[in-house]
Amino acid sequence: MALGTDAFSLAAGLGMAGLKGRPALFLSGLVGLLHVVMPLIGFYLGLMVGRILGRLASVIGACVLTALGLLLLKEAFSEEPSASLSGPLARVFSGFWGVTRDLGAICLLAGSVSIDSLAVGFGLGTLQVSLPLAVIIMGFMAAVMTGLGLILGRRAGRYLGDKAKVAGGLVLVVIGLKMLVG
Repeated sequence: MALGTDAFSLAAGLGMAGLKGRPALFLSGLVGLLHVVMPLIGFYLGLMVGRILGRLASVIGACVLTALGLLLLKEAFSEEPSASLSGPLARVFSGFWGVTRDLGAICLLAGSVSIDSLAVGFGLGTLQVSLPLAVIIMGFMAAVMTGLGLILGRRAGRYLGDKAKVAGGLVLVVIGLKMLVG
């Protein structure tokens, strides 16, 4: 469950910002899938590489979350309602409808909160656990926590009204900065 807390917080922020429907389901499923795949990759890469990548992966994930949170804040204060402010990084992808509806941005966000499970995979080799069972449980819990975060965030978003996108952006920035400082 510890791995799913970042996903929960991220999803709550995105829920407040208005992420719903297919993109919300896609995010939950992708976070769950990545929480299965990343530990497997980490397991097979090995403990030595994990020590090197572990901190780097956290820094990259933190930077992505912080940047997307700032972009979400920029969207919230933009005067053009349909303006895409998800920047050059998200423009690589086909969507131009903002952070909460851009498939590329959603994939980046899912990856940024799932990358810490890569480091967990390095440690799984030292434990006497069933690898398939462990990663399936991690993926399931991450997907459920993401879904719950989206639902609770959406409800908070209704309560906050126009300020919800600002709150969602602030949540992403705080999570990213928290990940950066450890």
